[in-house]
This record gives sequence, C-alpha cells and structure tokens, in this order.
Amino acid sequence: MTGELDWVPSEVDTTVPNPARVYDFWLDGDHNFAADRALGEQILKIMPGIRDAARLNRAFLRRAAKFMVDAGIRQFLDVGAGIPTVGNLHEIVQQADPSCRVVYVDRESVAVAHSELLLQDNDRCTVLQADLRDVDEIFAGAGELLDPDQPTGLFMLLLLHFVPDEWDPVSILARYRERLAPGSFLALTHVAADTESTGLDEAVQVYTTRQSPQNQPFPRTHDQVLRFFDGFDLVEPGLVGCAMWNPEGAGDMSDDPAINVLPYAGVGRKPDSL
Repeated sequence: MTGELDWVPSEVDTTVPNPARVYDFWLDGDHNFAADRALGEQILKIMPGIRDAARLNRAFLRRAAKFMVDAGIRQFLDVGAGIPTVGNLHEIVQQADPSCRVVYVDRESVAVAHSELLLQDNDRCTVLQADLRDVDEIFAGAGELLDPDQPTGLFMLLLLHFVPDEWDPVSILARYRERLAPGSFLALTHVAADTESTGLDEAVQVYTTRQSPQNQPFPRTHDQVLRFFDGFDLVEPGLVGCAMWNPEGAGDMSDDPAINVLPYAGVGRKPDSL
C-alpha cells in the first residue's frame, strides 16, 4: 500500500529542506515539501544533470541488489534508505525471491513514516528510525527480522557524503563490518570530489547554505571513498562511476560522461572466516 500521509511528524520543520526529500523530488516523487522543491530546482539550474545522477544511483541499487540475490543473499539492511519511491530494495529482491527480508533505516521522520505506510502489509520488511552511528541499536532492531549469523546485503547509497570527517566514517564502516557475518556484501555510492562535472562546487555551496548543519555534503575523492571498503574484497569492476558498475543497457547510462561518474559506486564482500 502506498499513499500520501495526511500528517507530518511534529518534530519535522517543513521549511528546511532535507536531503531525502530533495532526492525524492529529483526522482519525481511526491513525498517532498516546497522548501525541498525550491532547493532541488536551484541545484538543477546549476547542474542540470543532477536528476540523471539520481536516476543512475537508483539503477545501481537495482543491479547491486540483483547481484547479491544471485550470490545467495536473502536478507538486507538499507541504512539511510530515504523516502520510498519506485524500485525500492524490497520490491527488487522480493520479486526475485519472496522469502527475502529487508530492514530499512533512516533518521528522518518523514522517511520513516512513509516507509511504515508502504510496508504495513509486508511481514518480511520493517523500518527503524536511527542515526548511522547507532550501530548497536540498528543491529539490535534488525535482529528481530534478520539472522545475524547469516550473510547480509548492507546498502549505504548517497549517505556517507553527509558524514563529516570528524565522525570518522571509516571507523563507523568498520563497526558495521565487524557485525556482519562472513560472506556479507556492502554496496555504497558517494558523490565524487574529483569529477569534472560542471557546477559541482557551486552546487555544494548552495546546498550547504540551505541545509541544517547535520545535512552538509562532503564530496570525496576516489581514494577516500575506497577506504570505506577496508576489510571487504571489492567485486568487479571495483569502485567506479555509478553508471559503469555492470550496466545492463543504455538506460543505465547518461549521455553526459561527467554525470556517469558523479557518484562513485562499488560492492564489496566480507571474506569468509579463515
């Protein structure tokens, strides 16, 4: 079941744009407010290809999820899942195998509320409201649906570039890796700091001035993003432009080469125990 909420959580300030809702706007979703649309339109004027980049990220989600199902993964943890839109993780994996279980995690109240509405009739999915750093809380909540002793597909898409260096995101990823069973996978995408995409610096500056302090973007270089895969074995073709990760057809690519590499994308596998 999908639909519009007829209420907004009291703690949500709808006059301040939110990354999940701006992303929803770029994907032509309807779970966003005027402030989100205004910022989304402003960024589009600076970087007209940003909507295409959002689409490519969604296409990577589909391909990575199918890859993991083919590799035998039947349970998934999507941290920073955002607002439900067409082509959600659970729809992809449960179409391949209805037994697949999915736990969504987000700290944003509107995203959680919409997810609860969407998932209310699906007993193999649930949603948790938590911050990325609440690793123990997330795994405790996910443990009601996911088996900690079985491999898990962990997704963190367009999330870590909202994590400042002072939070030590590499260490945060290490905590997740330690909790995952051998044979688990990590899929992530991250805005590239070393792209040639025109307007990125200006777009980041505008985004920064319009966001709350907890939602500031921090694009990173290829080498910096690669560190998030410490302790994982990267699967082919490694950490590449989002559109270059095992594309299935022309629809997985943009006509703009710079947009194809604007988000980096990769999938890593936690090695089996020795």
